[in-house]
Formats: sequence, C-alpha cells, structure tokens
Amino acid sequence: MLFGRTPVLPTPEEALRGRPEPSFTVPARHTVLGNPLLGPYPEGLETADFGLGCFWGAERKFWQTPGVWTTLVGYQGGRTENPTYDEVCSGLTGHTEAVRVVFDPTVVSYAQLLKVFWESHNPTQGFRQGNDVGTQYRSAIHTHGPDQAVAAEVSRDAYQQVLTAAGHRTITTELLPAEDRPFYPAEAYHQQYLDKNPDGYCGIGGTGATLESPSETNWGRACPTGIAPVQE
Repeated sequence: MLFGRTPVLPTPEEALRGRPEPSFTVPARHTVLGNPLLGPYPEGLETADFGLGCFWGAERKFWQTPGVWTTLVGYQGGRTENPTYDEVCSGLTGHTEAVRVVFDPTVVSYAQLLKVFWESHNPTQGFRQGNDVGTQYRSAIHTHGPDQAVAAEVSRDAYQQVLTAAGHRTITTELLPAEDRPFYPAEAYHQQYLDKNPDGYCGIGGTGATLESPSETNWGRACPTGIAPVQE
C-alpha cells in the first residue's frame, strides 16, 4: 500500500496479526538520562505519549527538556500486537512512531511538553513528516486521563491560530486516549538512537511558528494540568 500510492491505514482484515510477546528485549536504562526505560516509574511522575514523525529526532527533543525523567521510543495507535520496525514500516500495522515521555510535573508541566511537541514538527501534513511518507509518520497525541485530553485540545486550538496566521494548513494531529492504544517499545537500536549515532538521520523540523509560553497566555492557564514554576 506504500508503493506509489497515497498511504492509508489498514483495515482490521488487512492488519498484521502480530504476537502475544515482544520478539526482542529493550535496554534497561536510558543512555543519556541514566534512568530505567520501562516502568513502573517512581511515584509522582507522569507519562505523556507523542507522535511527531521519525522517532529518532523526536525522542532527542524531549530528553533535552529539563524535568523529563526518561524517554523511550515505540509504536502506538495501531492494530498489530507487539509489532517490529519492519512491520510498522510496511504500513500494515496502523501504528505511528511514538515517544513516551516520563516527566516530573513539579519541574515541567504537560502544557510545556505540548509546546515542545507542536514546535518540533509540522502537524499539518497527514501521513507524512517532511520527506518521510507513511502512516507511521503521522502526528499524534495519545492522552493519559481527562486533564491531558483537555490540555491537548486547548493547545491544538491555540497553535492552529498561530499556524493560520502564518499561512499554514489545518492541523491533522490525532488526539486520542492512550487507553486501549498500547505503547509497544521499539527495538534496542532505536532507543536513544541519536545519542549512539550523533550524525545519524533526523527528519524532525518545525514550521517556524512559535506557540507562546503557556505560563503567560490564556491557552496555558486553561490547561487543567497546571504550569510548573520553571524558567521557559
């Protein structure tokens, strides 16, 4: 479905079946932050899931953000259980490449992570991000709980105003609950890829449109997750 055709999500009948257990192991710790990749995580930390194109560059954006405790890349929002990278790239699993961000809300708020998300990619491109084309590159926010859902919607509407004023198109980002959309960690070589390969490929690039600081604007104050008292 990806050779010379517009990418489309697979139907339940078309989707690969997958497997009940992963076919590979995930490293124990983050190569930059030093903290465990997989939960359970320390009490008080929160989780956010974002898809913004190739997850190599996307993950780096978040591990460089103060207050982020750990990050890991994986596959989310599809139909295939425990997929592999090759399966996801076939377009037959329905997943998007995603970054799981585990953060300390007393240091960085979810609203501030949303600002990083929106500004780090072009959320108007549908099933692509720059030169990367396929359903696995679509923009997505998978929310954990109603507060994140409201914050994501408020920030989307605020950023749409900025994009429209700058002449950009309509946001195509999926805003869906993480519940019933499992996050499947990716293979070991994908985790912190750009730390292991500093000159490796990074297809992440924003529109240049800036979303104002959430601590200083109505959209930020409208986010029920609050604003952490950190310097922007």
